[in-house]
Amino acid sequence: MTTAGLPIRVLVVDDHTLFRRGLIALLAADARFAVIGEAADAGEALRRAAELQPDIVLLDNHLPGVRGVDALAGLKAAAPQARVLMLTVSEDERDLAAALRGGARGYLLKTVDSDGLTAALLRTAGGESVVSPEMTGKLVNAFQALGGDAAVPAPTVDVDPIHSLSPREREILSHIAKGASNKEIARALDIAETTVKIHVQHILRKLNLGSRVQAAVYATGRPG
Repeated sequence: MTTAGLPIRVLVVDDHTLFRRGLIALLAADARFAVIGEAADAGEALRRAAELQPDIVLLDNHLPGVRGVDALAGLKAAAPQARVLMLTVSEDERDLAAALRGGARGYLLKTVDSDGLTAALLRTAGGESVVSPEMTGKLVNAFQALGGDAAVPAPTVDVDPIHSLSPREREILSHIAKGASNKEIARALDIAETTVKIHVQHILRKLNLGSRVQAAVYATGRPG
């Protein structure tokens, strides 16, 4: 999809100007990505996609006039090589099903943090499919909504919540798995102990765990 060493070319589609600008600024600060265009509605997105031929279209669902999921077919026709990653506030399983049916390669909620977003973009560029951990419980209903259509391949969705962790959080989780205390982790990573505590809280929340003991069991029980 991209030539080795070149940034991933992204088209950002969102009707909220402030959010769209913030998203563009976030990606512009990362050399792995190049935002080559933006659009505020489906019609503009189709024109820009045809003109720019992006690697990834980051697509909001709630657009004026035509919803993002309803624009998927047009986007695929306008830019056949582009992979579409939905970024939306909608936790409706019907929207998830419609996105999968329409050929979206991923479905992220706007609650995703910056590390989770960039990780999802990289995985999408690599040919994987991603779904926000919060939506994993709705995947079965979404697949049922697809109606067993043989023309719609089941996406190889990796629903492991480990992918919602930032690199720093994964690093801290590995120390937790070794039985290290917050003070020991802080010393090893040269960060404040209070910072470690905050990261641990985020880890437990993202993995839906109740204690660091459960986090250690989770980490040590993972394959590889």
